[in-house]
Amino acid sequence: MMELKLRNLTKQYGKFTALNQLSVTFTPGIYGILGANGAGKSTMMNLISDNLKRSTGEILWNDQEILSLGRKFRKVLGFMPQQQGYYDRMTVDFFLRYLSQLKGIPKKQADREIRFLLQKTNLSDVCHKQMTSLSGGMKQRVLLIQALLGDPKVVLLDEPTAGLDPKERIRIRNLISEFSQGRIVLLATHIVSDIEFISDKILLMKNGKLVRMDSTEELLMSVADKVRELPCDPEQLPELESRYKVGNVSRRQGHMVARLVGDDLPPESKNMADRLTLEDVYLYYLEESQ
Repeated sequence: MMELKLRNLTKQYGKFTALNQLSVTFTPGIYGILGANGAGKSTMMNLISDNLKRSTGEILWNDQEILSLGRKFRKVLGFMPQQQGYYDRMTVDFFLRYLSQLKGIPKKQADREIRFLLQKTNLSDVCHKQMTSLSGGMKQRVLLIQALLGDPKVVLLDEPTAGLDPKERIRIRNLISEFSQGRIVLLATHIVSDIEFISDKILLMKNGKLVRMDSTEELLMSVADKVRELPCDPEQLPELESRYKVGNVSRRQGHMVARLVGDDLPPESKNMADRLTLEDVYLYYLEESQ
């Protein structure tokens, strides 16, 4: 079985530690990597893709160090970075062919893959348009295509739905799910809905460390007694926010209701174990207390 293993992976910038002793093993499936900006998600992606030089630690592909594998590992890797450069006048077709050449993909194979992926992503009609003329969602679909060129076994997706409207986010998520078969897919995001329904496992990251790694169901179960709702007056809200992590605040039948997340919640509040969300998990494990 394919296996990507990180051992004590660390990245430091002077005294600042962006990634701290990260150890995790990935096998085929979709891994959602959830954390606030600065949690270490992009750093991990850039270390795996060798765009950044690690400080210490190992990255092993099927028990072989990727630095020793060199080009052999790059051939099985597809990367959709948070920021992708391209020339303004590049057409979609030229951009994809240019990148397929950089990846060393034979021309006939590249032609076949580009034609297939453009069709699957509903972009065949815009293949001769300039990249700058595309909508945000179309650009993200093109960037997803370039990450899939060469049939990679490891796919890194860094904030693939950033800046997109809900409809395009759903489209991108569905495409990721469709193309994930037989691959190790790492999807880094701070948008909970991006990974809630398509991830086999979710990694929670905070301050460069792995806080927890589990399935969505297991994560929800772990906060079953940590989420409650409490009716309150508007003037009570600042005090509640100073003492607890407060999620959604809603109005029901003319009354304000605050969703509280944490330990030692007020006994008069109502347990919400039957209506948990991944946002509750995010607040409990990753959000800083006031």
